[in-house]
Amino acid sequence: MVMRLVLLADTHVPKRARRLPDAVWAAVDAADVVFHAGDWVDVATLDALEARSARMIGVYGNNDGADLRARLPEVARVELEGVRFAMTHETGSASGRERRAEAAFPETDVLVFGHSHIPWDSTAPGGLRLLNPGSPTDRRRQPRCTFATAVVDAGILRDVAFLDAAG
Repeated sequence: MVMRLVLLADTHVPKRARRLPDAVWAAVDAADVVFHAGDWVDVATLDALEARSARMIGVYGNNDGADLRARLPEVARVELEGVRFAMTHETGSASGRERRAEAAFPETDVLVFGHSHIPWDSTAPGGLRLLNPGSPTDRRRQPRCTFATAVVDAGILRDVAFLDAAG
């Protein structure tokens, strides 16, 4: 079965934006699974994503308070169609990230993370794929605000795309 994924992180609503962009909501509505790698900032965004997602998997980030931490784990793990995912907010500096991630997340095929607001797609020497969707509301030093989509099909993650949150 083909599964359509949306990857989000660092939404920072309402501090960086009043709401998620329409392009994000359209992708969420079309997805089978939505991942959010933390820094929600407000519970209303979690509630809205849970209500509109067919399935939502989230973790808390460093900017998330006690109310979000009470509802979300620091690390989430899930297997979808034979692909083993883990998700956390922070992975430390870019230098050495792949090595650290492989040590911290053995028996994982894909690690979704956030924190930097910088889109990231790399593969560690042992095969772990690392994905950071960027931020759909706070581009920081990036040319655009982003989120990601992907497909899981027959045990393979494919068609990873970083999309402009502005549409």
